[in-house]
Amino acid sequence: MNTPTRSNVQGQRIRAIGLTVTNCDRSLNFYTQALLFELVSDITIEGQNYSDLQDVTGAKIRIVTLRLGDEFIQLMEYLNVEGKPIPSDSQSNDLWFQHLAIVVSDMDRAYTHLRSFPIEPISVAPQTILSGNEASGGVRAFKFKDPDGHDLELIWFPPDKGQDKWHQKSERLFLGIDHSAIAVSNTEQSLDFYCDLLGMQIDSRSLNWRATQTRLDNLPGAEVRITGLRPVQEGVGIELLDYILPGKGRTMASDWKSCDIAHMQIELVVNDIEQAVEILRQNGVQFVSPRVVQFTDSASFYHQGCLVKDPDGHAILLIAE
Repeated sequence: MNTPTRSNVQGQRIRAIGLTVTNCDRSLNFYTQALLFELVSDITIEGQNYSDLQDVTGAKIRIVTLRLGDEFIQLMEYLNVEGKPIPSDSQSNDLWFQHLAIVVSDMDRAYTHLRSFPIEPISVAPQTILSGNEASGGVRAFKFKDPDGHDLELIWFPPDKGQDKWHQKSERLFLGIDHSAIAVSNTEQSLDFYCDLLGMQIDSRSLNWRATQTRLDNLPGAEVRITGLRPVQEGVGIELLDYILPGKGRTMASDWKSCDIAHMQIELVVNDIEQAVEILRQNGVQFVSPRVVQFTDSASFYHQGCLVKDPDGHAILLIAE
């Protein structure tokens, strides 16, 4: 990547995280029952603007918006295109890996509740990061897959870790979404993109390894360098997962599209979308949308949008509200 042109572009906040799913009804049932998300809206959209945004010809998309605490996800089912499934042998170090970290108030209760549903576990059981890890010691986590194979994580923060909001008194078992973690091939390259070009800020750094990480990822000898990022207004963050051992996994296929089930998109509100797009073009970033797409219909969630790929192919939907 070229030396970035300096700009005042800032990633303000992550509005939502979108997941392409095979069947919205099945996914809706899973997220509302197993993870206690709440239904916000259920709409179907089509038209040239949406086709251009996602680079899918004749796209007709059912979008189900769900809320957990203050955070939102969008389940996206392409009604007229059959997308490719997620590779069944996916692992955490494959560069298409991306998960949602769902914060819980009580890991044991949440795990027991979750196990009453037909999930595919990744972790052996909930794991506790050892106290010798300054950045994440005491954090408990459990990784698993949703019905389509999207990766998810339950996470519990001890009193000295995590955002203040996760420690406010609450009767709820599932509290919200802390971050989306993505596997990356090179931390510095990803920091160029997320921090230098999109104005996000480094929030934490950690090196996770030993048997705990192996059991968490179901990945022998796992050693991973983790860099946490937050937008200016905080809220949902992004974690960069740079696997040192067993090394980088497979790269994302160049022909994967938004209608394929592996697709997840982080919706990042930026303060100046036109400038952001210009800066990204100057720096050779891959664009999915051919332009900044304007939306005037009442069904749209934002006024302008442009879908781009980060250096490893993860989808970032820049939006202006």
